[in-house]
Amino acid sequence: MIVVLLIFLFLLFIGVPVGFSLGISGVFYFLQHMELPLATIVQLPISQTQSVTLLAVPLFIFAGSLMNSSGITSRLIKLSMQVAGHMRGGMAQVSVVLSTFMGGCSGSSNADAAMEARILGPEMLKQNYPKGYTAVVIGFTSLITSTIPPGVGMILFGTVGEVSIGRLFSAGIMSGLIMMAAFMLTVAITARIRKFPRAREHRASLREIAGSLKETIWALIFPIVLIGSLRLGLFTPSEVGAFACVYAIIIGFFVYKEMTIKSLIITLKEAIRDIGGIMFMISMSAIFAYGIPMDQIPQKLTTLITGFTNSQFVVMAIIFLLYIIFGMFMDGSIVILLLTPILMPIVRTVGIDPVLFGVVTSIIVTMGILTPPVGIAMYIVNGILGVKMSEYLKESIPFFVVVILVGILLLSIPDVILFLPNLVYGVAS
Repeated sequence: MIVVLLIFLFLLFIGVPVGFSLGISGVFYFLQHMELPLATIVQLPISQTQSVTLLAVPLFIFAGSLMNSSGITSRLIKLSMQVAGHMRGGMAQVSVVLSTFMGGCSGSSNADAAMEARILGPEMLKQNYPKGYTAVVIGFTSLITSTIPPGVGMILFGTVGEVSIGRLFSAGIMSGLIMMAAFMLTVAITARIRKFPRAREHRASLREIAGSLKETIWALIFPIVLIGSLRLGLFTPSEVGAFACVYAIIIGFFVYKEMTIKSLIITLKEAIRDIGGIMFMISMSAIFAYGIPMDQIPQKLTTLITGFTNSQFVVMAIIFLLYIIFGMFMDGSIVILLLTPILMPIVRTVGIDPVLFGVVTSIIVTMGILTPPVGIAMYIVNGILGVKMSEYLKESIPFFVVVILVGILLLSIPDVILFLPNLVYGVAS
């Protein structure tokens, strides 16, 4: 597998797309072991996607696109402005709150970052926020979106790691709220030091907030509906994804009445493009990962690390480092698909709860979209706002540190994160 990994890294370095890099490098494992049937190379990508649970991924991506085009986003922006606009650094605080609200609709940090860069970014620049700070706030707060259900990363982790997706979704709500509080505190401190303006002079009245809540209630209750339907056994994870699509279409056509057949077709085209890219990488990862269990990589790595230490924090520090490094070079979905089977035995050995590990994994891995050299969200916001890389990297340091501290905090207070999953599903045996 060392040769396969080196070839994979080389292909990434010379600019080969991640999906093709995974497939091409994985083929070399079969060339090293000629006793393996070459027909397996063709069969693996097909079998990788033949999972009913994995069907939830394209469905939730489509549902997120539908909700963004249904009129929900504009109403959530209005509500976010009323909730946080009066605070110091108001527009930056609005970005934090908006990303939290969008978590129940989109589930995609990349989509959230792109949307906020186009809508909130110009207003922040107009109010004399530094370009780098604007890009960093919009980019890093988008991590909240993929933490609150329905996050695609958690679906993948639950599928590969054989962990309850319902429990992961429940834990994601509390962890998302903790991330929101951490980012709001960070923005409050930096805004006070740098004297950033308020977005509105006066605090919104309860009547104004109540009016906006009434308009956005269909979006805000969706995570609760999602978890409730899973707990009651009404839907499986993939069926919930289908329900989410129907739910978004009903809201867009009959409640807000802003969706049209034309906008639905445009949304469908965009979703197909996004789904195609993700599913291609998932299918190619099967070829790359085939040799991992064959060479007993999980067992060897578990023996190596537990022979060095049994401390949960030291083990998680090593895993954090692995996630950060891998996240810098490849999409978070691929990192989860490749590393989860390797790391889960270690996590279970040292006694870390799999649900807690899944939440932290989703946060740290997703942060890779905001770090060079291949951070997708980083390039999106920098491109839209015209930000130099040096400015972005300088401003990102405190927010990068905050994400790591949030990960450590979640591991330090597992009962807070696991309270909701245990309340809804019962204490795991």
